Amino acid sequence: MRRSEALYGLAALAAPALLGGCGRPRPASGRGIGLVVGNGGFGDHSFNDGARRGVELAQRDLGFRSMAIASTCVADYQPNMMELASRAFDIVMTVGYDLAFDLTEVAPRFARQRFGIVDAAVDLPNVTSIGFRQEQCSFLAGAVAGMVTRSHVIGFLGGIDIDIMREFEVGFHAGARAVNPAVQLLVKYVGDWNDVAGGSELAGVMFNDGADIVYACAGKAGFGAINQVRSRPNAYMIGVDSDQDGIVPGKILTSAMKRVDIGMLRICQTIAADRPLPHTVELGLKEGGVSLTDFRYTRDRVTPAMRRRLDAFTSAIIAGDIIVPKTREQLAVWRA
Repeated sequence: MRRSEALYGLAALAAPALLGGCGRPRPASGRGIGLVVGNGGFGDHSFNDGARRGVELAQRDLGFRSMAIASTCVADYQPNMMELASRAFDIVMTVGYDLAFDLTEVAPRFARQRFGIVDAAVDLPNVTSIGFRQEQCSFLAGAVAGMVTRSHVIGFLGGIDIDIMREFEVGFHAGARAVNPAVQLLVKYVGDWNDVAGGSELAGVMFNDGADIVYACAGKAGFGAINQVRSRPNAYMIGVDSDQDGIVPGKILTSAMKRVDIGMLRICQTIAADRPLPHTVELGLKEGGVSLTDFRYTRDRVTPAMRRRLDAFTSAIIAGDIIVPKTREQLAVWRA
């Protein structure tokens, strides 16, 4: 089977009974979760690593056995899903919109196996689709950028120009406009989640064009923006998906957390309680599925007054008083 040396990262965490020597692993007793991530693999300190943390939490808090596979190419997706489905896990989670097509091919072949997918909707009876309101945490990230910027020019660095990424982009722009109507947003898409050099080049272009803050929503390519701010004295960035604040302390204002780990843990808690799994799950600020980090390295830049304003925005979004736009068309007619 073609895949990244099969058990990446979490293999060491799997129960010994699951690994079972050099032959085919024998089933282990108890609850279990399998995880397949896309070809970006682990080590992104972002989306995929958030999924891995969810599996670790299920193992630590609920005693789940686990196994994770990082695919090396798109052709690996179906074999990797089938490999985990054959091992009788309670659920096989897939992470990323690009796995949706392959899941629609695999799930009907394993009608008694429960599957899940993050960031895509798969309308099959044995699939739970988990979505996030990323525009909400991006709005808060934009508000941070709008309040902190001195140049009144900020940047958005995306991975691939797709609907989900535009929700990040649009929410960020709306939040910045809500606090700073004069702010200008520069937008660049790398076109590849793994192109660190491309991310660095495009982030550098935005900084050279006057941006002093860049929101990097680009997977591993986002490390390019991180590399740029290391050497620029008046440049900052905002991280995404996972807590990236400590990678360059003081240079990453905050991270817009998309809590894939929490979403996966809640699914496992439902399984552990012997309750039926929902067909769809959507997590936003109200459900604790998205948030900002706590500014532990940047409290000199993000002042108490700014943080109080962010708290007010959070409350207004949760209450429904602010509806954050998700598309460029909605943003065009949106008023702060």
